[in-house]
Amino acid sequence: MRKIQFGATYVAGALARLTNLVSRLSRKIKSATTIALLVAIAVLAGHTVSAQVSPPTIASLKTVTVPEPDNLGEFVKNKTAAIALGKAFFWDMQVGSDGITSCASCHFHAGADNRAKNQLSPGILRVNADKTPNPDNTFSIGQPNSTLKPEDYPFHKLADPNNRFSAILSDSNDVASSQGVFNSKFVNNDPGIPVDDPVFNVGGIETRRVEPRNTPTVINAAFNFRNFWDGRAQNVFNGVNPFGTRDPNAKVYKASSILSPLQPLTVQLKNASLASQAVGPPLSSFEMSADGRTFEEIGDKFGFGLLDKIFDVVKSKKLLLPRELAQQLLPLRPLGKQIVHPDDSVLGQYSRAPQKGLTTLTYSQMIQAAFKPEWWQSTQLIQVDKANGNTRKVVLLPDLSSTTEEYTQMEYNFSLFFGLAVQLYESTLVSNNAPIDQFLEGNTNALTPQQQQGKAIFENPANACIFCHSGAEFTAASVRNVQNSGRLTRSPAPGNPIEDTGFFKIGVRPELEDLGLGADDGLPVSRPLSEARLAQQGKFQEVFGEAPNITPGPVEADGLFKAPTLRNVELTAPYMHNGGMLTLRQVVDFYSRGAGDDNANVPRLPVLNLSDENKEALVAFLKSLTDNRVRYEKAPFDHPQLFIPNGHPGNEISVTNDGTGKATDALTEIPAVGRNGRSTPPANFLATP
Repeated sequence: MRKIQFGATYVAGALARLTNLVSRLSRKIKSATTIALLVAIAVLAGHTVSAQVSPPTIASLKTVTVPEPDNLGEFVKNKTAAIALGKAFFWDMQVGSDGITSCASCHFHAGADNRAKNQLSPGILRVNADKTPNPDNTFSIGQPNSTLKPEDYPFHKLADPNNRFSAILSDSNDVASSQGVFNSKFVNNDPGIPVDDPVFNVGGIETRRVEPRNTPTVINAAFNFRNFWDGRAQNVFNGVNPFGTRDPNAKVYKASSILSPLQPLTVQLKNASLASQAVGPPLSSFEMSADGRTFEEIGDKFGFGLLDKIFDVVKSKKLLLPRELAQQLLPLRPLGKQIVHPDDSVLGQYSRAPQKGLTTLTYSQMIQAAFKPEWWQSTQLIQVDKANGNTRKVVLLPDLSSTTEEYTQMEYNFSLFFGLAVQLYESTLVSNNAPIDQFLEGNTNALTPQQQQGKAIFENPANACIFCHSGAEFTAASVRNVQNSGRLTRSPAPGNPIEDTGFFKIGVRPELEDLGLGADDGLPVSRPLSEARLAQQGKFQEVFGEAPNITPGPVEADGLFKAPTLRNVELTAPYMHNGGMLTLRQVVDFYSRGAGDDNANVPRLPVLNLSDENKEALVAFLKSLTDNRVRYEKAPFDHPQLFIPNGHPGNEISVTNDGTGKATDALTEIPAVGRNGRSTPPANFLATP
């Protein structure tokens, strides 16, 4: 049989587009099973194939080294100290402008979020056909501060879950996600003055805003080539923001000695998408910070006064400058509002339990212990002149001008420290001891017979699963897969359009509701998030410093999303980028009927028509990907105490005003846990089994 060139690991809609090919093959091959296998390979393989095709395989995660930057040693002095710093940053409620919201507030349960109250967002990412914003600000599943219920799921209900063309009983573009901060702005030291929010309010009283995409787990995210659903967090960390080499103006300052001149530098750390991701949410006025945040520079030894600068980075989101967040955090006692378990696997040696916080007095001390002095030691200042386009120059003393602000080197480089420290901590969150790992290492009793049956279904090329969720990482978006396959792959669609490796369109929702990879990065010189589109536009080399691995041509980008890992998926409901499915069985039903709930007439995947027995076997197999250390929060998944906003007292009809126009918070305690974990695991989202 002649070889046939196909594109991406999985290509949305490719089954229909290969009908003619299959028709020709079927006249020569009588076996229906063989035909189905050839179809799946053609749709999914993403490489040159013949009759002797080896589909992707899975393996124990113990066989994979956690990726990290080759030049990490240029920045990090003590990796152990940096991991401790990163864990403190990640869990510390003081990072949020409200003094409540931490990175962990949305990633406290198996690296994800199991809250059910005030977790709905309307379709605010919707666009018109010309891609101009067209947000849908109305709710349909519930309202702000309502509580999700099992009967709300799936958000796209069919009369027959096995037939995607059956009658639609109900449909919603609402998103189940995570609540962030109130829509507010800072004035002087006030913790936040409410700003009218026409979307997130109950009876005119502001509620916490909810993110427009479901929260993915941070566990095993270290293996991703890019992070966020839309790949916005770049593989290369520039030390400043999520955009890597896309932002040529991102610079940090270096001083080779305490008296050497400060020099602005562009830095690049490859395989650091976790660092790129980490510096986004803590600075976002939607997730963790208020607009126009101002506060006294309590940690600045020069005491220059109040801060009052914000800037736009992503679309309309106003982000706090990293150095301004530094001026708030650097002088604070790490985890000063939370108890750290004395047997915490990373921070236990610094615990002050039963008192709150760490024995280390300030974050400045932790940074000095973790990072090389050339990134923080200078006695010079970086002056930012806001009256002249935020121009920067190095000075010895502040000029006390109302149009300038001065920052120490440590303050200015705070985003570098924050990003790398959080990356190093999250890189320890590797769940490589699930039953599937034990089975693949030779323990044939680690999987039940039903799970082994599900494994065979999962690995069968005709069933598609293995191609999007390949390798030990259970995702085609991994660093290893991108390095092996290239950043771009070809689709078998007419014209063989190019796609970003590891990103797929399966039709969970219509693409105009959320462009995903098809949106732009929102920088001042805005470019497509899709690397395939950058290649098509001739900008790939300019942005990434390398030629595209595939000759530019037609592109598939709108409605594509990163394939998430399936590890610990039992614990991370709700599912999909919109959080629109509650159970693994609903997910399996979706794929069995050929996906494509976007109601488009183009099939997204082969229709599998799995039997109930095979569906349950597949669900059982997915549960074998759960590492019990994650389930019971054992090291390295132990953590400090945390108080998380869990909606507001009342319901979607009535809430209590805290006196400032904001709804009173209802806080839920997540108790501190040490390396030995809990005896009883916390409940999953809506207690899903």
